[in-house]
Amino acid sequence: MILLIILGVVAGLCVPLQTSINTRLGSYTKSPILASFYSFLIGTLTLIIINLVMNPQKLTPSFIMNQEFSYVWFTGGMLGVVFLTGNLLLLPRIGAALTVVMTVSGQIIMGLFIDQFGLFDAEVHTINIGRISGVLLMLIGIIFMNYKKKSARIITNETQYTKFWMILGLFTGCLPPIQTAINSALRYEVQSFYLSSLISFAIGTIVLLILSLIIVRRVRFKLNQEGQGRIKLIYFIGGPLGVVFVTTNILLMPELGAALTLMVVIFGQMLMGLIIDHFGMFNTPRYKITVRRAVGASLVFIGIIILKLF
Repeated sequence: MILLIILGVVAGLCVPLQTSINTRLGSYTKSPILASFYSFLIGTLTLIIINLVMNPQKLTPSFIMNQEFSYVWFTGGMLGVVFLTGNLLLLPRIGAALTVVMTVSGQIIMGLFIDQFGLFDAEVHTINIGRISGVLLMLIGIIFMNYKKKSARIITNETQYTKFWMILGLFTGCLPPIQTAINSALRYEVQSFYLSSLISFAIGTIVLLILSLIIVRRVRFKLNQEGQGRIKLIYFIGGPLGVVFVTTNILLMPELGAALTLMVVIFGQMLMGLIIDHFGMFNTPRYKITVRRAVGASLVFIGIIILKLF
């Protein structure tokens, strides 16, 4: 159990790290959609290799043609596209930590809806005072983490739309719990969480290729950019990090349950978000970890624990 919980935290660490790396890749592609495409493409290639090693018999035409292609084959990948691309838009505008806490809030809200109404065949857990208290404590923590004195606020063309980007963060945060539930259903259809991840990534790659050709009208980009130099290989590891996140979630949900899986992954996301902000990793703006931000993060985590207990 402890090993699975640690694995969930590691999966959560991958999300802000993936977003930051893909943001750097986007500085070369000059398009978040194109950056997402290459992230998904590399993730898909990684999963093809993994499946060829772990279960090559499931990649045969006969196995694929004998499957019933329900909506779960296609929806998970599309949701992953929206989540990843949305994060790429958010991070340079509101910072890594605020991106994490807003998407985390969306995950909690959607998790409550899934539990309340038993969506996607999940076990019903009705909303009660304890769960409401957990949400309120989480929101207080978010305010603590991100409040700035009026004298310290800087209004620019990017920051004056902060409320819009925060709402977008809530929306994109609602998607991972749905995606995980759908991918878990797909896992049981194909009897493999490796193949389930591959299908999700492959669909996402196809969608992003179409969007790139329609919106960006190209898939090529310069490997050398003026003022940035030649692109680094590390900027291409966003795809494998996404593989770790998606595959681990599919693996953990049946073992830990939806609530505990969500909690440990969220903790990992928050922890990495604070680290990235504190050190200004990948040329992101630096927001040092202060006592206030640490207290805020603690309140958010306590709120998540309360949600789990109730």
